[in-house]
Amino acid sequence: MGLVRAEVGIDAGAVLHCGSPMREQRELDQGRGWVELAHRGVFTVAGPDRLTWLHAITSQHLLALAPHEGTAALLLDPNGRIDHALFLVDDGEVLWGHTEPGRVGDLVAFLDRMRFMSRVEVADRSADVAVVWTVEDPAGWPAALVTRSAADTLGGTDLFLPRTALAELEDRPDRAGLLAYEARRIAAGVARIGLDTDERTIPNEIGVLGGAVHMDKGCYTGQETVARVWNMGRPPRRLVRLQLDGSMDLLPGNGSPVALRDDPDRPIGSIGSSARHYEVGPIALALVKRSVPVDAALVVGEVAAAQEVLVDPDVGLHVRPGRS
Repeated sequence: MGLVRAEVGIDAGAVLHCGSPMREQRELDQGRGWVELAHRGVFTVAGPDRLTWLHAITSQHLLALAPHEGTAALLLDPNGRIDHALFLVDDGEVLWGHTEPGRVGDLVAFLDRMRFMSRVEVADRSADVAVVWTVEDPAGWPAALVTRSAADTLGGTDLFLPRTALAELEDRPDRAGLLAYEARRIAAGVARIGLDTDERTIPNEIGVLGGAVHMDKGCYTGQETVARVWNMGRPPRRLVRLQLDGSMDLLPGNGSPVALRDDPDRPIGSIGSSARHYEVGPIALALVKRSVPVDAALVVGEVAAAQEVLVDPDVGLHVRPGRS
């Protein structure tokens, strides 16, 4: 069986699987395999002010970012809601980043407007550079322009490759598809911006405080909301991982309502992404109301769902996640 690509949705065009999604998941867990993420947007920021400039406008502390040290940052609106996610690595001269599919144009345009007098140059590199993710030793990929490893790379490495090199990978063994990668991500409880979030999502709701959001840096757009919820506790919603009834035939789609089992007609949240994991079966990420008891039995449609807490409903009040 050949490569099967996504036809619709945020990941349209990406390779979903290479014939056996479950085998591909097992291979990744055993340290073999790679996934093409060439549909993601790639950008660069060059110039001597690149780190101080991005430090001032994003949620991340970048002043002391060492070359080849991977990190992540968010751009928030004035109300603290997430606009963009940036996955970054600096090579000592240029800051490289990738972001969600379909978002790089808006991101680069926004960054370009924010340059003012800063000595930086922002460029959309998606036409000539692509991202590939692998659990294998990145030293075996000599064509990589730069590599990135961080908490969000799921135990693997992001490789920034010239797009001209993608053709050379067609015969490379152990290829896996996006279904295997997504199952690994959902099992790890890592949210994707724009898929597991909506236009109202603030960082406090999805477990990125101390990761993509540095809690000890100075002001940036949206910081007041993050700090207020952190200091007072109780974010409006919280990210959960759901273990779905294994007898279900179809996975719930993005936006599917989640409800209490005892009150199935009143939604208390919605599904972001879902996957069929080779070991634990169907799983999903969802945003639910903070007030939902952490031990409450849930349903997605008529499918039973057990929740696993990823964000404490009182986070910021008495539970302090680790800081970077």
